[in-house]
Amino acid sequence: MTRVAAIDCGTNSIRLLVADADPVTGELVDLDRRMTVVRLGQGVDRTGRLAPEALERTFAACREYAEIIKSLGAEKVRFVATSASRDAENRDEFVSGVLEILGVEPEVITGDQEAEFSFTGATKELAGSGQDYLVVDIGGGSTEIVAGRESVEAARSVDIGCVRLTERHSPAAPASPFEVAAIRADIEAALDLAGQSVPLDGGGRTLVGLAGSVTTVAAIALGLPEYDTRAIHHSRIPYERVREITESLIAATHEEKASVGAMHPGRVDVIVAGSLILLALMERTGAGEVVVSEHDILDGIGWSIA
Repeated sequence: MTRVAAIDCGTNSIRLLVADADPVTGELVDLDRRMTVVRLGQGVDRTGRLAPEALERTFAACREYAEIIKSLGAEKVRFVATSASRDAENRDEFVSGVLEILGVEPEVITGDQEAEFSFTGATKELAGSGQDYLVVDIGGGSTEIVAGRESVEAARSVDIGCVRLTERHSPAAPASPFEVAAIRADIEAALDLAGQSVPLDGGGRTLVGLAGSVTTVAAIALGLPEYDTRAIHHSRIPYERVREITESLIAATHEEKASVGAMHPGRVDVIVAGSLILLALMERTGAGEVVVSEHDILDGIGWSIA
């Protein structure tokens, strides 16, 4: 067994997984898994640069993670950065800061690489079932849509994410019909683009949803008083329930959303955009339900080390 540490730094959050990995089977045994909302992508869609305060929040989380990695004795560390880092003119500041703190250089990966990690993380434990999957990873800055069975057959990363769309359209709470329509227009245009590479007509594929927007909608659908990873993992949420929850979030005030027990404070202002992406994807594909996975790009990174 090899002790590995995987770090996924996205637009909204940075996450750590320390696990014992079997290099033969690729099995991961979690030792520590955690998430910190740092909003690295703050303003990137507008300015094209990582804000100084966003960088400092991210570096503070990296310092905390460095202590955990050291205390658990991880032998190998891989740090992957996604949408916000790809888009930023000053990403060299980010790279050098992470290298100084953690001793590893962050890999600013492409959307296709992100899709590969997401698909592997979400479906590896389901391997051998013979199912066709459509894996959807709704991030802060981008959404990855991946089709495949045992491996990736088609993938597309599009620039719609819960943070990007929220900053672009600044929906109020409650959101107005005009604001919702503007967000939906961006989502539909992105899905048109994704459909050029990935079949979105359903085709008997099992829709698997990843990341915080999806898992939060699942937690609400399950009526959880607080976030519970075990209850959420591999839960199946019907389309009608996703539609009802999305409509209720659109109509909710900031305080009402914040009072939801399973809602992370860093997700309150972006959950409307995230749930709208999920809803639009289910409508476009005709999916009757979404299978929710707590295993995602972070697990894919961990398996890549193993």
